[in-house]
Amino acid sequence: MLKKDDTKLPSNRSFGLVFFVFFLIIALYPLINNEDIRVWSLIICLIFILLGLLNSEILTPLNKIWFKFGLFLGRFISPIVMGMVFFFIVTPTGVLMRIIGKDLLNLKFNKEKSYWIEKKGPKSKMKNQF
Repeated sequence: MLKKDDTKLPSNRSFGLVFFVFFLIIALYPLINNEDIRVWSLIICLIFILLGLLNSEILTPLNKIWFKFGLFLGRFISPIVMGMVFFFIVTPTGVLMRIIGKDLLNLKFNKEKSYWIEKKGPKSKMKNQF
């Protein structure tokens, strides 16, 4: 079983390449508006591509910080997204089902002795499984 400390970091190569692409986009974005390239971002992107291709150990501390930042964000973003899914998809679906009178899970009170549903037809269809 993995402990918190056993989580494997992504490679320095992939980390360097991701940040190369990120800073390259920042450097070239002004070209859309016919403006000049951002030289500072271009320099940073070149540094990241060099260190990434060399798989440099210089990127390890930055990689750890970025990884921990991702875990930190995951603690907050995941519950927010799941809450939004629940309140904007599951809740309206449940309200709609109540309005139209559907009981898909058969949860309404039943006066019979048991809620057991007798199955009709063959007990099993194990013929030609594969």
